[in-house]
Parts: sequence; structure tokens; C-alpha cells
Amino acid sequence: MPPHATDIIVVGAGIVGCAVASELARRGASVQLVDERPAGMGATQASAGMLAPYKEASAGSPLLDFAVRSLDLFDDFVTRASSESGVAVPYRRTGTIEVALQEGAMGKLRATAALLASRGVAAEIVDGHTARGEEPHLTADVAGGLLIPAHGFVAAGDLTRALATSARRHGTQVIEGGRVVRIAPAGGDMLVATERGTLAGNAVVLAAGSWSGQIDIAGLVARVPVRPVRGQLLRLGWNGAALRRVTWSDRCYLVPWDDGTLLVGATSEDAGFDERATAAGVRDLLEAACDVVPHAWTAGFLGARVGLRPATPDDLPIIGASHVLPNLFYATGHYRSGILLAPLTAQLVADAMLDGRIDPALAALRPQRFGDV
Repeated sequence: MPPHATDIIVVGAGIVGCAVASELARRGASVQLVDERPAGMGATQASAGMLAPYKEASAGSPLLDFAVRSLDLFDDFVTRASSESGVAVPYRRTGTIEVALQEGAMGKLRATAALLASRGVAAEIVDGHTARGEEPHLTADVAGGLLIPAHGFVAAGDLTRALATSARRHGTQVIEGGRVVRIAPAGGDMLVATERGTLAGNAVVLAAGSWSGQIDIAGLVARVPVRPVRGQLLRLGWNGAALRRVTWSDRCYLVPWDDGTLLVGATSEDAGFDERATAAGVRDLLEAACDVVPHAWTAGFLGARVGLRPATPDDLPIIGASHVLPNLFYATGHYRSGILLAPLTAQLVADAMLDGRIDPALAALRPQRFGDV
């Protein structure tokens, strides 16, 4: 006999898993959330929390509309998570500036500005003098920049903890220290075997990020092609007047916080499941940051964080039901956009699993594009 079944087991307590668990529980489902680590301590803890769809998605990509829809949910998403959990979640919509250090690089920024203009999105191309007026710490060598007021950032760790707490308050059982090793159907149930025991539910949401393809799933020959991409993030102790907004170059991004912390990211390395910070990664990020903002040379070094981002072959998330096991639902492969895409992913997963409503946007993100998974 299997153990007592819950409605839905969510595997993975990163930002996506916690958002899904919170949304399912808020709508009345009985939920168990299981992970080897505490909530938000995988890739999420090394995220700068940027909310910048017009930076991450290119023209014609289905990810662009999906990401913009998710950004539009963020005000309510953060407010609800904070209210339901009692956890304060720092959140800013102060815009971004992407800078070009050489005139030749301005063409890419102008192309992005034209794309945004065609969509009716406010954005402004500025010359070097105006860019330095907007962001006085910029190097004197800056050729120009692109300002996008709609962008912002959120404290990813605080948001994830708020979502986990919200899920608990709606009745979710959060199981930490339980590495999932196998998922298997059993009659009308789904069994999830962990190193601490076996869980049973009517359905499973696989939101295990880079580890989603490492879990043995009975009945599936193929596994979702999610690979880890190592991202290193630096924390600096800034002194003096802070940067006014998220600042980008072609080599790094800088995210300023009110407490004087400056986040600098991020590397993108195919290093397997190696989660070490490296001397090369730290050096490259420091040099890139100081090339854009020379004052960063005076900052204190507070440390480095490392996360393994879950990437797919086409750089799109995998969201939808398994073709082979309909009670298995994927919500993984969000790569660098897990924070940004969490609100809409949670909403659409809950719509599909609880109400049978499949949003048309999920057609491009179906697991079946990678075969019988």
C-alpha cells in the first residue's frame, strides 16, 4: 500500500517550484513541496532578481510575450506573497540602462529600441553625455545607452522564502533534505521516492531545475534535455552614492541595493554540476564591472555565489504535461529567467492542473518538442 496520498507533489523548491506550490495551495489543492535543499538555495540563491524581458528575449521569440505577461503580474505577485507570508520582499521598478562602450556596439541597442517602439514600449536611446547624466558612475568612455523604464529587480531569495511561507500557510507540507531519486506511476497515484522515504500523490510537478533530467522516471526512455549552466555572481560592498538603476554592458550587469550591496553577474559556463566559485570567474566579473563603473574598484568584496541555471537546447522553458505520464507536469528549463517567469508559470500550471485550461502560450513550451518525455 502506498503512503497516504496528497493531491500534488511539487519536486523542487526554487523560485518556480515555490511559486507553483503556493498558487496550487492557494486555490485549494493539497500540496507537498520536496527538495534536497531549503527553499531557494539552488540556482535561485545566485540570482540577481532582474526583471528585464526586453533584454533577455529577442524579436520573434515566443519567450518575449510570455516574459512580458509575467512582468505585468509582478506587482500583485510580490504584494500577495509578502502579505500572505509576512516576509518583506524588496522590489524596485527603477528601469535599466544598457550601455555601449564603443560606438560600433550602438547598432544592437538601436535595433532593440526599434523593436520596443514597434510594440509601444517606452525606451530611449541616449548618447554618452546623457548616459553619464543618467548614471554618473559610468566610465567616461561610454558611447551611449538604452534606457528602459519598465524594467526592475526583486530580492530573489526573499521572494522565494515568502512564497514557501505562503505555501505553508495555505497547508503545503514542505519537505527539506529529501533528494528525489525516482518518480513512478502506481495505480491511480504517482509515487515520488526520496532518500528519506516515499511520497504519494495524484500528480507530480517536476520543477527541479538543472536536476530535472537526472531523476529516474519509470516508463520514460527519454528525459528532458535540461543541462546545468554555471553562473557566478559577486556581492560587493559599495561606498558613496549608489547606482540609480540596473546597469548592463555586454560583459556584465550591476544591480544596486539600498543597503549598499552591489550585485555583479554573471558568468555563463558549461561546467556540469560543479558549483564552485572560481578565481577566473571572480576576476572576469570584477574587471567587467570596473570597465563600466570605475568606482567599483573601491568597493569591498563580500563574496561570490554560484547557481546552476537550467538550460534547454532551444533556450525555452519546458512547461506542460508529459506525453507518456499525463499525471506528470513539467515546469523546468527556465535558464536565466526563472525569477521573471515564476508568476505566469505558476498561474498557467495551476490553470492546467486544477481547471483543465491550457493557455495557448504553452504550445511553444510543450515537453513533446523533445520527444516522448
